[in-house]
Amino acid sequence: MTCWYEGPLAAFDTETTGVDVESDRIVSAALVVQDVAGARPRVSRWLVNPGVPVPPGATEIHGLTDGHLQRNGRWPAPVMEEMGRALAEQAAAGRPLVVMNAPFDLTLLDRELKRHRASSLVQYLENRPLCVLDPRVLDKHLDRYRKGRRTLTDLCAHYEVELADAHDAAADAQAALDVVRAVGRRFATRLERLSPAELHTLQAVWHAAQARGLQAWFARSGTPETVDPAWPLRPELPAAA
Repeated sequence: MTCWYEGPLAAFDTETTGVDVESDRIVSAALVVQDVAGARPRVSRWLVNPGVPVPPGATEIHGLTDGHLQRNGRWPAPVMEEMGRALAEQAAAGRPLVVMNAPFDLTLLDRELKRHRASSLVQYLENRPLCVLDPRVLDKHLDRYRKGRRTLTDLCAHYEVELADAHDAAADAQAALDVVRAVGRRFATRLERLSPAELHTLQAVWHAAQARGLQAWFARSGTPETVDPAWPLRPELPAAA
């Protein structure tokens, strides 16, 4: 029987106006679907005119300027509809979805669906929840004592995965997918008996533990930052009174 990390996988990635999932916007996204390891992937790309200025710092990262997005990007509402349906199709097919730092990309998409479609990611999934594989969570749990950063670029270097065009959504999605396959192979004795659904459940526990550890480190260092333990989707903030 083919192990899950050699079989069908999809991957999703976004580029954004910033790092606040509650207020920032998606400017580009991609979904990569690969039926088996080594097969040619099917790639869907979206370019969005977010309707708000793109900060220079964000443009420096992904290269997408206000002018380019205004000329070539589409209005957000139909794009978010397509993204929501595309992820729902992956859930319906039972295809695991790779998302690097899933609480960021999936929560941002959820908030965009609320903003532009008066809906939510859960509503689009229609009781067919995503089975998410997060290379950051997997790597941090399986190789927890390794020192150094764990960005996608770092993971690609560590697992010898090519990342040809960092911060292009399609390139990042493909690289994250390849990293998950590499993690599966390297830690096969620990992962091959687990199904993607079982791994999804375990990752929620692992991410919460990782968040608690990081929060404790912030407390010791006097950093006021708060770490959200929710995975793969952050709960909606309560409405202001």
